[in-house]
Amino acid sequence: MSEERVREIVAQLESISEQLNDVAMDVLRSALEDGLGQRPPIEKKLSAARRAVDKAVRTLDPTPHSDY
Repeated sequence: MSEERVREIVAQLESISEQLNDVAMDVLRSALEDGLGQRPPIEKKLSAARRAVDKAVRTLDPTPHSDY
């Protein structure tokens, strides 16, 4: 697999991570508006999926990232 193709996949995964985060935030916002006192189970699953995608990005992306 060429390095360019890997970069394309990394970009797609980053986009998916952002989408998962957006949906999770929408779910949390709705839960707050509905007066729920806890995180909805689907939000927990969305967050876990986002973390897994983020891990894949870190595994594939040769560019070092800093969290600071």
